[in-house]
Amino acid sequence: MHIQIEEGTPTLTIVIRCPKQTEAVDRLVALLHSADRKLTGVKDNETHLLDERDVFYIESVDKRCFLYTAAAVYETPLKLYQLEERLADAGFVRSAKAQILCIAHIRSLRPDFGGRILAVMENGEHLIVSRQYAKALKERLGLK
Repeated sequence: MHIQIEEGTPTLTIVIRCPKQTEAVDRLVALLHSADRKLTGVKDNETHLLDERDVFYIESVDKRCFLYTAAAVYETPLKLYQLEERLADAGFVRSAKAQILCIAHIRSLRPDFGGRILAVMENGEHLIVSRQYAKALKERLGLK
């Protein structure tokens, strides 16, 4: 891979030259697209703009959605299905009926009872990937 940076242009333009568009190239494009996207979260009656990359996981509890970062928990007005659609190309995957997690923040995975997977996140939290979504997570990670 060769990276070249040219300064002095009026706008930011990114050109990817490759022999063939592969899944790795598609992931790189998705990462570039997500660099400027923000999520809104409310904490202590203040609305915060959060980088998608800072969100470890998202959980729906009593019809309310929460964004979990390393430092805090924020409530978001968006529904879980809306967040799943919006973040699909940013490395997020459904892990349970009421949970979406960011693959980039997974530290380790280990099998759990009944076909479930225990995901340990970078912040030390343990999340259960339900049996229903375990196969999709493994496929996304290139495992089995």
